[in-house]
Amino acid sequence: MADTAKPKGGTARSSGSRRRTRKDTSPNLGDESPDTLLDYYRRMLFIRRFEERTAQAYTQARVGGYCHLNLGEEATVVGLMTALKETDYLFTNYRDHGYAIEKGMDPKRVMAELYGRSDGVSKGWGGSMHMYDTESRMLGGYGIVGGQLPLATGAALAVSYKGGDEVVMCQMGDGTTNIGAWHESLNIAKLWNLPIVFVVINNFTGMGTTVEMSSAEPELYKRGAAFRIEGERVDGRDVLAVRDTARRLVERAREEQTPFLLEAWSYRQKGHSVVDPAKYRTDEQRDTARADENDPIHLFEAQLTKAGVLTDEIRDEIAAAVKAEVTEAADFAENSPKPDVSTLFDYTYATPVPNESRRMPADPVFAE
Repeated sequence: MADTAKPKGGTARSSGSRRRTRKDTSPNLGDESPDTLLDYYRRMLFIRRFEERTAQAYTQARVGGYCHLNLGEEATVVGLMTALKETDYLFTNYRDHGYAIEKGMDPKRVMAELYGRSDGVSKGWGGSMHMYDTESRMLGGYGIVGGQLPLATGAALAVSYKGGDEVVMCQMGDGTTNIGAWHESLNIAKLWNLPIVFVVINNFTGMGTTVEMSSAEPELYKRGAAFRIEGERVDGRDVLAVRDTARRLVERAREEQTPFLLEAWSYRQKGHSVVDPAKYRTDEQRDTARADENDPIHLFEAQLTKAGVLTDEIRDEIAAAVKAEVTEAADFAENSPKPDVSTLFDYTYATPVPNESRRMPADPVFAE
C-alpha cells in the first residue's frame, strides 16, 4: 500500500481540524506539453462552470429531483478520466455530471438530461443521478449508495470471462465503504481476480457525518487490505498526480488481471446536494473547504501561471470559450422538448414482459 499524499498530523477528530499540506506528487510541469496542461485546465474549468450553471438552473426549478455537484473535485474527475481508454468502462455514484462529460457524453445532452428533456442522454427520464451511455461506456449514475459496486464487479467479470483487455473503473464516495456491497464486491473482485479499479472520492464527510465518526479505519485506501487488494491514496486536488496514479493502477489491472483500490481526497466546496446548506459544518470546516489552497482550479491556475504556460490573455480566452459552451448547453436544454407521457414505461424493461403494468396515476386499478 502507498500513500502518495498523506495529510500531516495523522487522524484528527473532524475534517475541519485536519491540517493538510500540498505535497507535490506531480511530474515536473516541464515534462508536460503546454497544450496538454491547458487542455486539463480548460476541462476542469468547464466542469466548474457547468456545475455552477446547473445549480442556478436548479434554483430556477429547471432541474428536478436530487442534484449533486462535482464542485471541488474537478482535478480528480479529469485525472481519473484521462487515465482510462475509450474502451474502458465507468460506473459512478449520483455525483456524476463531470464524469459523464469527461467520459465522452455531449455536454448539451447532459444538460438536457438534467432538465428532464427528451434530447437528454437518458431521454429525460433519468435526470441528474442517472447519466448513462453505452457508446461512451459510462454505465451509470446510480442513486442508491453503493448500488454501482456489484454491477461494476459484474462488468469486470464479463470482461474477464470474454478474455477482453478492458478495465472497469468504479467510483464512489467515502460513505460507500461502510455498506455491505463494498465488502461483497471487493471480496469477489479479488477472489476471481477481476480487472477493476475501485476509486473512493474522500471529501471527509459522508452526507453530514465525518469519516472519523463512521469508519474505524479512516484511511480508506487501507480498507482493501482485508481482501488483499493493494490500495493507494492520492491528492485529489492535483490533476497530474491523480492522472499518473490512476493510469498506473488501471494499466496494472489490465495487465495483471487483478483489482486495485484508489483513494483520492479533496474538499467538497458545498453541501451534499444542491439543497443541503451543510449546517453540520463548523465555520472552520466551511472556510477550509472553500479556501484557495484547497481549490483545485485555483491551485492549477497558479502553477500554470508561474510556469509561464497560462497568460492573462490565454486565461481570458479559455474562460470566454467555456462560458459560451456552457451557455450553449443550457440553451439547448431549454429548447429541447419534454418527453411525451406516453413513453413513461418504454424503458422499464429491456425486453417485453408479460402482464407489465403501464397504468398511469389517474387510471383505475382494474379495467372496466
